[in-house]
Amino acid sequence: MVAKAAHVSRVAVSRAFNPSASIKAEKRERILKIASELNYTPDRAARALVTRRSHLVGVIVPDVCSPWESQEIDALTTALQAEGFATLLFKTRIDLSMDETLLTYMKGFNLDSIIAYAENVTPETLSRVLDRAVPIYVTYDQWEAADNDDTGLLYDRLNVHQHEGIEQAVALLHGYGVKKLAYLTGKAQSRANTARLTTLRKVMAARGMAAPIICEGDFSYDCAHAAVLDLFKFGEKPDAIFAANDEGAFGALDALRFELGLRVPEDVKVIGFDDINQSHWRSYNLTTVKVDLDLRIKSLIRLILRRLKQPDAPPMIEHVPTRLVVRGTVG
Repeated sequence: MVAKAAHVSRVAVSRAFNPSASIKAEKRERILKIASELNYTPDRAARALVTRRSHLVGVIVPDVCSPWESQEIDALTTALQAEGFATLLFKTRIDLSMDETLLTYMKGFNLDSIIAYAENVTPETLSRVLDRAVPIYVTYDQWEAADNDDTGLLYDRLNVHQHEGIEQAVALLHGYGVKKLAYLTGKAQSRANTARLTTLRKVMAARGMAAPIICEGDFSYDCAHAAVLDLFKFGEKPDAIFAANDEGAFGALDALRFELGLRVPEDVKVIGFDDINQSHWRSYNLTTVKVDLDLRIKSLIRLILRRLKQPDAPPMIEHVPTRLVVRGTVG
């Protein structure tokens, strides 16, 4: 119908509705205009049967409300839509595992790709429920070496290089004479948290600094707030706090300033991790290790597109650096 009215082939109509397909801009605009006039939309289900492409990308997350996850999901969804993909969101249990019924449900969507932000949903788990989709895992420095070699399963990686940003943070604190540094943790089962603590210990040891004091958090504001209060009232009193994420750093800052009556940065210095949008707000003005969200999203999109073009290629990996952003909580 549209092809006949526009005097083009059916292939040209299909290309016009595919944002990533090669077609002249004027031709695409003319086809889409005629399609709109005819109230035509392509049958995605029929198209998927022919191409074996669903144009669906699954995203597995442990949390959709925390600032970092919500900002990344928003940016990722926008970028995927620009490439002609729709996003399906799957949420883990509290322990970061997946419900078996949900896993089976996931298989029915015939996903083109799936991004796993929850490390507990392993490649072994996903291999049972995915057909041709190759999952993408977010990994950290010490997990860069191929887990694939151990499992024999194919999956791709977005690796976050935390070492450089953490090294810059420690160098800044060391330069200001910090002697006792507390690490405000994230969730114990999180690889991101474990990787940050491991890297922090190595960097501090290389500078001859004492090992960090451990202050147990879970990435949340409330837990961080309570943990910092307990640390200063009943434990050691550090002169700096390195938080596993920015939200935890906010909890630490408010505990120090409002409950403990301490000055930041004069009495205690604070550094976060991620550089979420709220970090530059004047009430926090947080010094933090930045993970560039724009670079991270572009890397994920590249992995998805490369894998679709090369379905049988060996494991693919993209790298995202980190760097320190200095604001008012260190000085």
